Amino acid sequence: MDPVIIIGAGPVGLTLALLLARQNVPAVVVDEGPGQDEPRPARTVVLREDTAALLERLTAVALGEHGVRWAGWRSLRRKQAMSEVTFDNADPAAPLHIAQHVLTNALRAAAADEPLVNVAVDSRLDAIEQERSGVSAHTRGSTATWWRGSFLIGCDGPRSTVRKLQDIRFPGRTAVERHAVATLRVELPWEGQALLHRMPPWRSSGPSAGEVTARPLPGGAWRLDWLLPPGKDLVTPEVLLTRIRETLAGWSDGPTPVYDLLDTGVHTVHHRLARRWRAGRVFLAGDAAHLLGALGTQGLDEGLRDADNLAWKLATAWHHGAHEALLDSYQTERRAAVAARLRAADQVLPVLRGGGGLRHIVPGTARGHEALLTDAHLGRGLLGAPGTHADSPLMPRPLEAAIPVETPPGAPVADVRVTAEDGSFVQLRDRLGRGALLVVLIAPGTGVWDRKHWVSAGVMPRLAAAVTALPHPAELLVAESYPGAPAHSVLLVRPDGHLVAALSGVRPAELYTAAEAALGGAAKEAAQEEPAQAGSGARR
Repeated sequence: MDPVIIIGAGPVGLTLALLLARQNVPAVVVDEGPGQDEPRPARTVVLREDTAALLERLTAVALGEHGVRWAGWRSLRRKQAMSEVTFDNADPAAPLHIAQHVLTNALRAAAADEPLVNVAVDSRLDAIEQERSGVSAHTRGSTATWWRGSFLIGCDGPRSTVRKLQDIRFPGRTAVERHAVATLRVELPWEGQALLHRMPPWRSSGPSAGEVTARPLPGGAWRLDWLLPPGKDLVTPEVLLTRIRETLAGWSDGPTPVYDLLDTGVHTVHHRLARRWRAGRVFLAGDAAHLLGALGTQGLDEGLRDADNLAWKLATAWHHGAHEALLDSYQTERRAAVAARLRAADQVLPVLRGGGGLRHIVPGTARGHEALLTDAHLGRGLLGAPGTHADSPLMPRPLEAAIPVETPPGAPVADVRVTAEDGSFVQLRDRLGRGALLVVLIAPGTGVWDRKHWVSAGVMPRLAAAVTALPHPAELLVAESYPGAPAHSVLLVRPDGHLVAALSGVRPAELYTAAEAALGGAAKEAAQEEPAQAGSGARR
């Protein structure tokens, strides 16, 4: 079968290619550039726990050694400390701040070592043709080439050629926020901690008072972002230097400390959402599908979640035949999750920036503001947490044996230690992204015994037989405990780490039903639907 064609060799496109390769699906990555990202210290990304772990699995690189995991978070308003969060050493919940070129080059290196990934540099897409059996893409550059693929994914950014060729609208708001950015090497009072300072006392009151954010980078460097007032005023070098000096002097309670300016820029935040994320065999992901980033949220996080969601569905279709309900669920799930983030930000922005009350959202006024901003920056709550898929078409109907655990159905599972089928102890998250469903038995006490002593005892043989009979490859894991799960309960987890169902005991029939739903429905229904759907979807 033909490889998957991925347009765009940024973090989202390369991540998708590596995820497909882990599931034995070849991919061609069409890269408009020369194949190497130039260093830009002012262009950085903040990764939350799930996306940082995803990238570390794919690159086999300890990203914390190339970025900084925040030691804490501090929020100030004028001179008053509003909130403070401290992270323990190596706490996976601590956001990771890293230069984007470092991240992209780590993904490029992993792709270069992966035989199933072919990166075509100096190639620009200019045509797409779809038919029932596949998709073709024409690129120009050093040579003109037609590429033949099973599917094509546009990961080619805000000005996506894929989106334009498919005539997909991209409505939204322009310049929701603007920030002046500077990366500099300097000693600040909050070593390793990120800081949000609203209405700093050295700025005048009113819209221009704004806010400044400081995020640590390796080697004593910091990225500083100043929220700019509405409008299109140019940020001249003189204006930026004034901001740097007054901010550093204000934080130091004295003269401006010595600093080394490394890079500058202006970051403009747009909020846009593509009308469709699928057109037949063509899909959109990352900035090609959505733009967000106001209030400290990071669009790359959502782009990486797009790739994680789409990869196992494409791999299932590639190996077992296209199942329209499964492929359609990508748009249903991910577009709804991003739309919820955008709605939340758009509702909160006028209140936060206009100084109005927040009593109807969070009790209190100023402290309510800080709680919302803290959640957004730390990846928590409505503005920052990973999306759930409780209303997904892949969720099973109510099951008689279903039980509640601390993870709601459709939400990402907790990363607990499990025993794998070879007897090794691993983290649950390490088994994700391989294309298999995960079945986790909660069995207290198993961790102190060698697997050979309990693998053939109790409910294990019956559960192992039920796992073998599932309609999709699945891996059986055993955990000592899981938050909120009683002993002998069974969890069914999707390849991208979202909980399908938690069942009381070994219930083979209900486990099969839940697995079947997670794949988009019965296999025989997929076989019946495929010919009609594939033909009608080719030119959507």
